[in-house]
Amino acid sequence: MSWLTNLLMIVQVIAALAVIVLVLLQHGKGADMGAAFGGGASGSLFGATGSANFLSRTTGVLAALFFIVTLGLAMIGQRPSEAPASVMETAPAAPAPARPSDVPPAGSAAPAGSTGAGASDTGQGAPKNGAASDIPK
Repeated sequence: MSWLTNLLMIVQVIAALAVIVLVLLQHGKGADMGAAFGGGASGSLFGATGSANFLSRTTGVLAALFFIVTLGLAMIGQRPSEAPASVMETAPAAPAPARPSDVPPAGSAAPAGSTGAGASDTGQGAPKNGAASDIPK
């Protein structure tokens, strides 16, 4: 599907540049009066009205191609998104609650295997500022 997207993007850019060039090549209605008074450029390649018809038709065809390619790119780029049925489906899972056997009773000493800076005789953790010398004994 990537090659199709790349191909359509290339066609779209070429069509856009061609439409820009063709619009700039066309002359407005006011240019016909200037051609009547000696402007020889109006009959140079396609005749007096032939260039206007050819350029107008080509611009219309390229503009239609540009819009069709744009719609094709929009349809290819559209990805169906599955919306969740509720907000709770997108919420992260809550942590598992602690089992009563994992939580030591209040006022008890730290487990025998722990030798951290926060363990003390009173069962309190480390102070908030992290200084071990501030722990009362």
